[in-house]
Amino acid sequence: MTIDRPERYRFSEAPIWDLQRTYYEQLGLQAWVNGQVPQYITSNPMIGTAYAEMIFGLLQDRAAMGQSIEPVIILELGAGAGRLAFHVLQQLDELIAYADIPLPPYRYVMSDLPVKNIEGWQQHEGLKPFVERGVLDFARFDAVLDTELILTQSGSFIKPGALRQPLMVIANYFFDSIQQELLYIDEGKIYECEVSLQYPEQSADMGPSEVLRDLVPEYHYKRAAEYEDSSYPYHEIISFYQDKLEDSHVLFPAAALSCMERLRALSSEGFLLLTADKGDHRLENWAFLEPPKLMHHGSISLTANYHALVYYYEKMGAQSLFTQHHYKNLNVGCVLMLEAPQGYTHTRLAYRRFVARFGPDDYFSLKVWIDRNYDTIELQPLLAFWRVGGYDAEMFIQSAERISALLPEASDEELLDLKLGIRRMWNGFYPMPQKYDLALDCGLLLFEMEEYGEARRFLEHSLQNGDEEPVITVLYCLAICSYEQEDMEAALDYTRRSLQIEPENEEALDLLRALSGE
Repeated sequence: MTIDRPERYRFSEAPIWDLQRTYYEQLGLQAWVNGQVPQYITSNPMIGTAYAEMIFGLLQDRAAMGQSIEPVIILELGAGAGRLAFHVLQQLDELIAYADIPLPPYRYVMSDLPVKNIEGWQQHEGLKPFVERGVLDFARFDAVLDTELILTQSGSFIKPGALRQPLMVIANYFFDSIQQELLYIDEGKIYECEVSLQYPEQSADMGPSEVLRDLVPEYHYKRAAEYEDSSYPYHEIISFYQDKLEDSHVLFPAAALSCMERLRALSSEGFLLLTADKGDHRLENWAFLEPPKLMHHGSISLTANYHALVYYYEKMGAQSLFTQHHYKNLNVGCVLMLEAPQGYTHTRLAYRRFVARFGPDDYFSLKVWIDRNYDTIELQPLLAFWRVGGYDAEMFIQSAERISALLPEASDEELLDLKLGIRRMWNGFYPMPQKYDLALDCGLLLFEMEEYGEARRFLEHSLQNGDEEPVITVLYCLAICSYEQEDMEAALDYTRRSLQIEPENEEALDLLRALSGE
């Protein structure tokens, strides 16, 4: 049974958006714990590398234009857990060090609405080195209202017209989660789809996520000639839809367009947008659509209308880059709202190499297949795909059991590559509150490989940072590692601790007798 609340709302003003905001403000970074809100697909090392390459391309292009003095600001909207920023900055560091060429300075600005998120970033050990170097800053930014950026670490204000380099904007899983208008188009006329909401019976006692999950929207149609008037800011797009679409429900991104216009005003040089989302840039994918369903994953999301955004800015002279092939899970696009965008050769080439040729969506599709087939994959292809994904920790965790089973038949070269991969993965790992223990998996595999020094380092890290009581397997492995390193005092201590957990364990008892000379 539900409580009927007959109030009708403009879709962009419905209470669902207040519930969405409350959800993120209450949870902060906890919203991304253990996949409650999706973040992996848009925040893994693969997409971090693609974005870093395009940022590096823009820096090269600006240097070639003689614009190497003023800093380039890279603004991430809805930076969430912070994992994407970490991967981008790490990869950008490597590119700049490897190239060793003169480039403009840059500053990456992570932004979001909840203050809790900013506080979490400020305390995160993975982000602190970038803050200390002055290449990372934070800002609270309301995409619906704000017209300037106030940076928390440097205290800088970025006001309209302040920037002398193009603003780079990153919007991943962002446009699908902010307000949109819902229009219905038929026979050349525009109707607004108002929404009424049926709430679950116990909604007063439920959290915002549960309410969002269980509420039922109902749509009502109202003639909306104001969208057809030439005074409407996005009249050209609406007119195009009137001409090309029939019997179609269209999510119209007025809030996203307004946000991008306010951001465009910050720079006299325009902007470059990097964006990845469940979003369609092809007109045919908006034809004959039914009313949208609210996709629930802790919060809610909808399909982002990239077509409207691209149409609007291409009319102003922008160049947009999207793949010619169809996306499956993630549409990655680049919009160059810049003077003479064709002249940004390095940026466009980076998109071609790292998105159009083989990009984050292709990687994710292959990973989904590999996730289902670990039991049949040999070590060499596993290592190869791990390298392609930038030594992704999630893939390692999912494949650790299979790798362990393959170790007895592994060649010396494969073992060396595995050890190298573990090191690179650990250096590129962004810790988040979650259930799995990466250090433990690394340590146990290295122990099986008889790499006792490195195994001990990881196992001790797991022991010191874990929330649960140690198990005998870890303590016994540490005892063996210490013994192999001729650290007899530590070996004896770990052995005795093992026996406190399991006094009758034969292996630990044998090791104790050997260590104590009995």
